[in-house]
Order: sequence, then C-alpha cells, then structure tokens
Amino acid sequence: AAVGRPVDEEVSSDSEPDSPSLGRRRREAAEEEVEETPQEKKLRLAKLYLEQLRQHEEERAAAEEETQPADLIGDRLKEDVLEQKGRLQRLVAKDVQPPDPASIRVLRGHQLPVTCLVISPDDRFIFSASKDGSLIKCKWEIESGKRLCVVPGGKKGTEEQHMGHASHILCMAISSDGKYLATGDRNKLIMIWDAATCKRLHIFTGHRDAVSGLSFQKGTHQLYSASHDRCVKVWNVAENAYMETLFGHQDVITGLDSLSRECCVTAGGRDGTVRLWKIPEESQLVFYGHQGSIDCIQLINEEHMVSGADDGSVALWGLTKKKPLALARQAHGMQDAQGLQQPYWISAVAALRNSDLLATGSHSASVKLWKCGEGFRKLEPLWDIPLVGFVNSLKFSAAGDFLVAGLGQEHRLGRWWRVKEAKNSICIIPLKRRAAGPSPEAPDSS
Repeated sequence: AAVGRPVDEEVSSDSEPDSPSLGRRRREAAEEEVEETPQEKKLRLAKLYLEQLRQHEEERAAAEEETQPADLIGDRLKEDVLEQKGRLQRLVAKDVQPPDPASIRVLRGHQLPVTCLVISPDDRFIFSASKDGSLIKCKWEIESGKRLCVVPGGKKGTEEQHMGHASHILCMAISSDGKYLATGDRNKLIMIWDAATCKRLHIFTGHRDAVSGLSFQKGTHQLYSASHDRCVKVWNVAENAYMETLFGHQDVITGLDSLSRECCVTAGGRDGTVRLWKIPEESQLVFYGHQGSIDCIQLINEEHMVSGADDGSVALWGLTKKKPLALARQAHGMQDAQGLQQPYWISAVAALRNSDLLATGSHSASVKLWKCGEGFRKLEPLWDIPLVGFVNSLKFSAAGDFLVAGLGQEHRLGRWWRVKEAKNSICIIPLKRRAAGPSPEAPDSS
C-alpha cells in the first residue's frame, strides 16, 4: 500500500495488530482503487497524507503539554538561581576601616611600569607583568614577598627562541583552578603558561593588533581575549584550540572580564560603549553612559559590573539596563594639565566579587575605596589610600583581606604623562574590618 510500511521493514512483536475497522477501510480503499482515475488517486493519497500529518501534530502537541509544566518549572528555577546569584551580596564595605599607609607592603622588581597582575585563586601568589623588555613576568609569594619565578623576554620577532614576550604585556588572566595563566602583549600574541612552574605551554595567534584583555570563564578552561583590532576571540586552552571571533566594537577594546556564565563584558575605548557578549547566541548588548574613553571594566557579580573612563567617571551597571544605575563623575578629582582643568583618568577598577566593595585607581596619588548603595543605585566614597603613580591594575584577594595595586610611572596603554616620583612596583594593601557589633563606648581596637 502507498501509505503502508516499506517492504523490508521489520515488524516488532511488540507492535499492536491492525484493528478490524482499519482492515475494512483498507479493503474498501483497494476496491475503490480499481475505479479511480490517476488524478483521483493522487488527490485521495494527498488527503490521506495530510490527515496523517494532522494526527501526528496532535499527538506531539499532547505529549508536549504533558511535559511542558515540568520544563517550565525547571527553566524558572534556573532563572531564579541565576537571579539570586546576581543579588547575593556580602555587605562588607560598612565594616572596612581606613587602611594604614605604614602597613602597605611594596614589592620591587620591575624596571618599567607594571601593566597588569592577577592573584592566584588560593590567595598565595601574585603574577605580574610590565613594559620591561627583559623582565617580563614575575611570580611572587604573598606571605614572604619573595620573587619565585622570573621569565626573561627578548627582542621583537624572537618569541620562538626564548620563553618570554618580546613586547609590552598589557593583560593577564588565571584560570579558576589555578592551572593556567594567560598573558597578552602588544605584538598580538597570547601565551599560555603552567602557573605552577612558569613553563610556557602554547602561543595563540590570530589577533591583528595588541591584545588588551583576557579572562577565563570561571570553572572552565575557556579563555576570552580582547584586542585593539576591535574583536573578541574565544579559545579552549586545555585543547589548544581557537573557537570563534565576535565583532561589534567601533574602537579599540581596552578591557574584558567574565564570570561563570558563558558570556563576557568589554570596554570599548572611544566608541563609548560597554558590551555584554552572549557567546552561545553570538549576540551582544550595548550599554551607554560614559562621555570619554572607557578604559577598564570588571564584573561585580553575575548581574552587575563597574567601569571607569578617562572622563573621570565611574559607572555601576545592571546587565538588564542600558544606562548606568549609578555614575560618580570626577571620581578622583580634577588636575591641571597644561593650563587646562580636566578630571583624573580612571585607569583601573576592581570589585570584591559578590560584595558591595569597590576600588578605583588613577594617577591622583591615591586609590579610592567605594561602597555600592542598595540595589547598586548609589556609589559612596569610603577611604583614600595614598599611592603615587599610575594605578594600572587593581585586584582584591578572594577572601577580601587585602587589595593589590600595580603601579607605574606611566599609563599601561601609553605615555601621555610621566609621574617621575612614582616607583614601578606592586603594593599589597591589608584591609581590616571593624569587629562585629562593637559597643558605642568601647574603643575600636581592630
């Protein structure tokens, strides 16, 4: 029969036998076939085929209705969990005491400005890099302040002959398990290192300009990179594989960050936008708020982020709003530059993950600590920490008990000014907190 099973199809013993009514219809159809014209036969078969399709769709719709409530509940639960993660906030800023300048530890070793640094996930080590041509990457033990590992660099074009970079390193990232370290330089290269041994494992090529931002997706070995070529690339470090490229920015990308979700955020320099990239969907959300070049960005949690620009402003964002939730203008004050008053550039931002505590850096001779107000709709200044020089990188420890700053005489991306009295160094700033529930009469002895 035209609508029956193929001749060679096996029929299972579990198949239901044809009903008497179905057999009668088939006999009647066979009898009618003798009297049908070819056109009538085509019409009848077409109607029968459409009827079968209709029945199939009804059965599928019924099956979906049975399972849909559970699926919807699962989806809602996932959304609720992610939303709660975004709202999960450690309220620590109110307890942070003004840091004692005498307690700041200074690690010296880089001859030129420190451009970037990261802290190992266990808060035991700092990795730093600079504009040095010969002293490229250092590993420091935080407790002792000892320099454990130095990777020498070389001249441009000699990357294959030695371990280190041959140009300024602009960015670095460490995987959340502490296994891999990634560094990106002005010469378009990304180098992957074994964080424990400082041994170079691989070189990623593909960017057409300086690599300015790197971040590992939390809990994975997926690496995001941003470049002055205005694109974001995705890499699988464990498999030494390139995955995809995302386009959208209209100017150089100056910073990048990511957390657990398969997405990242970027600062777009003078195109005036912050962008959220959704990797699986290959889509992006565009945020506007700063008036100048957006030079630094970091996620606070899965739902909020902070950015800084050379117009002196610091912005708090919610990932569901296209405009800032809060904006602090002239966050580090004003400077007299060649007879003109202009704001101090914001050159670095840092967030203590899932908390209300932020830090910002400039070349205003201080690092500032901030408190995020309720709902991330307010930025309240807390304390100034005196540090001379360009603050090119800031990172909180995972536990939040210290802040690390990378200082230089110059900005990490250029040489617009030079602070001669600054020391190219790494500063470890202890963060003490007020004891819980002190009595009003008792002196604060923390």
